Amino acid sequence: MGVTVPDPRAALRTLARAADPGDGEPVAVGDLVDLGSSDPGLFGPDSAAWRLHGDAAMVIGGFRSLLLQALHPAVMAGVADHSSYREDPFGRLERTSRFLVTSVFGTTADAERAIATVKRVHRRVTGTTPDGTPYDASDPHLVTFVHVTEVDSFLAANRAYGRRPLAPGDADRYCAEMAEVAERLGGGGVPRTAAATRRWLAQQRSELRLDRNGRAALRFVLNPPVPLRARPAHAAVATAAVGLLPLWAQRALLLPAVPPVDVLVVRPGVNAMLAAFHWAFPRQAGSLAAARAAAIASGGGRADAP
Repeated sequence: MGVTVPDPRAALRTLARAADPGDGEPVAVGDLVDLGSSDPGLFGPDSAAWRLHGDAAMVIGGFRSLLLQALHPAVMAGVADHSSYREDPFGRLERTSRFLVTSVFGTTADAERAIATVKRVHRRVTGTTPDGTPYDASDPHLVTFVHVTEVDSFLAANRAYGRRPLAPGDADRYCAEMAEVAERLGGGGVPRTAAATRRWLAQQRSELRLDRNGRAALRFVLNPPVPLRARPAHAAVATAAVGLLPLWAQRALLLPAVPPVDVLVVRPGVNAMLAAFHWAFPRQAGSLAAARAAAIASGGGRADAP
C-alpha cells in the first residue's frame, strides 16, 4: 500500500484561507477587471503602481492607513455614521483593496467606473463630528487626506516588507501615478513625490486627534471579532503596521512601538510569514498583473488569472 505524502503548499493554502478574517465570499478578479482587454488602463504594465500593488505586503500598508485615519475626527465620524464596521471591521480595508485592484490594474473603463462609484458614495457621507463640526466625504481636503494615508502607508510597507522595494525614483513615480486617481476622486493639492507625501501628512498633525469615534474604530481594528485561528496572522499584521507608523502617530494613538523589537523580532517574523505565503501561492501575487499584461501585449483576448 502506498503512503500518501501531504502537500505542504496545499496545507499552507488551507491554513491561509481558514485564517482569512474577511466577511463573505471573496470577489473574483474577473468581476472587477476586464482581463481580456488590451486597454492598459490608467497606468499599464511598466508603471510603479503595478509593481507595488502586486505584492502581498500591501495588506500591512492598508492596515497602517486605517490606523492613521483613526486620528481624523471627520473621517471617523463618517465611518461611525455611515458604515457597519462593528459588524464587519475589515470591510473598509476590503473595499479599499477592491478599489485599488480595479483602478490600478483595470482598463480605463474599469477605473472610471470604480471612481464614479466612490464619488457617488462620498456624496451621501455627510454629517457632523461629535464636537459639532460639519463634515463631507467629498471635501477635497478629506479626499486627499485618505489618499495620502494610503500612499504613504503602501510605500512604508513596500520599503520594509516588499519583495521588490521601489527605488527612490520609482517611489516618486508611484506617488505621481496615484495622484491622478486622487484628483479624479476630487482631491486637491495632492502631493506627487514620496517626500512631499510625508511632509503633507505631518503638516496635518494639528487637526488630528483620537476622539471617541477614533477610539472605538481602533478597538475594533486591533481586536476584531475574528476566529481564534485568524488571530496570530492578524496580530502579526497589526504589530508590523504599528511599527511602520511615524513616532508622532504612535504617540497620538497610544500605540508605542519598541524599535529594537520591531527590527529584530517583528520584521523577520512577518517577512518569514510573507515568504511562506508567496511560496504557498507561487503565482498569486502577480497573477492579475500577468494576465492583464498578456492581454495588453496580445492586443486583446481572454487571459484569465489563475
